[in-house]
Amino acid sequence: MYIKELTNEEFNSFSNSFKDKSIYQTSEYAEIMKKQEYHTILVGLMDDTKILAASLILVERRNNFKYAYAPRGFLLDYSNYHLLEAFTFELKKFLGKMDIVAIKLSPMIIKNIYNSKGELIEENSNFNSIYENLKGLDYYHYGYNNFFESHKPRYEGILDIKKNYLLLFRNIKKEFRTKIRSAEKKGISIIQGNKEELNYLIKQVNKKYPRNENYFYDTYDAFSTRNMIDYYYAKLDTKTYLEVSKKQFEQAEANNNKINNEVIKNAGKNSSKLLSKKIDSDNLLSVSRTQLVKATNLLRDLPEGVVIATSLVIRHQDQVFMFMDGFDSEFKSINAKHLLMWKLIEKYSRLGFTKFNLGGMTNIQVKHKKYDGLNEFKQNFNSNIIEYIGDLELITNNTLYFMYKKSLQIKRILNK
Repeated sequence: MYIKELTNEEFNSFSNSFKDKSIYQTSEYAEIMKKQEYHTILVGLMDDTKILAASLILVERRNNFKYAYAPRGFLLDYSNYHLLEAFTFELKKFLGKMDIVAIKLSPMIIKNIYNSKGELIEENSNFNSIYENLKGLDYYHYGYNNFFESHKPRYEGILDIKKNYLLLFRNIKKEFRTKIRSAEKKGISIIQGNKEELNYLIKQVNKKYPRNENYFYDTYDAFSTRNMIDYYYAKLDTKTYLEVSKKQFEQAEANNNKINNEVIKNAGKNSSKLLSKKIDSDNLLSVSRTQLVKATNLLRDLPEGVVIATSLVIRHQDQVFMFMDGFDSEFKSINAKHLLMWKLIEKYSRLGFTKFNLGGMTNIQVKHKKYDGLNEFKQNFNSNIIEYIGDLELITNNTLYFMYKKSLQIKRILNK
């Protein structure tokens, strides 16, 4: 057996034989990262002319040393020890000769699966043996992180969309179903965009993704070669929004007047229940008035409407991946992102896709103010939560790795 570099066609052909894989294990992603100044390599473990395992490898410079990364790990069966051992041995030789000090990977080795309530529903019976085999082959495990410390998220929300879309909608949390319906009533429409309209997405996520503007256009171009990418945005019709806001204000005002009359009639003997109703009514009237003012100004300033949520979706075989998404926080209360997500789930379910990967999450057992909203958003669509093994590192050139680690220590001292 030996390692050889593969062509895009060879890599894609082998990759297509894998049922569960990530868009980060594609030749398209290699092309994207090449333009982000990584050296990219597609490698395969060969037995004569047959490919037994493969990987996309990204190589970057760190302190003048070459360091590699395999996003979402290798394309192989990790439970097959002999294959894992052979691939590891040959890969170390291959990368070591290229003066690459080590390779880090965030493999799709599932540890546990939880339902949307956070209840454990499935354990990987092979996990412990895979973990021990990796340790025995000198892979260093960075631990079970709870948040986004890994190169790729250790938790992902994945929704089974094989079910009828009507059932999928019923399985969404009731509060979210209400928000989805209200977004439509307020004038949100979902539009399929094109490359020239990516500026909406870039504006909404430029603080979230540490990439330059070209990354977004390169992503669109790369995945367009095999027609794998779709871009959507949610647009608010400001005229409709004003009309709805007027009606809501009028209803709130009428209800408030009614309650005020009740309070006057019962002067001196008002119950705590009636007073509570008045407080709630006053608050609702205030919110409705603020919304009406905002809607009036929006129509004046943006008569053509405004884009307030976006998503870039990649289709790979029978799965759909939410690659990037964003929203304008100024319009958070309109719930455009909720409607956009639902419409995508509905569409791809109707088209026959089986899974919808909603993207990274954190450990829902560990509360964190920064991430709780992100987790709850994905849980409320009734997605399962997949827990992976986390980051691993394999040293591929011992001498250079020792020098590399020393250089990091010296850099830390100089930066103090």
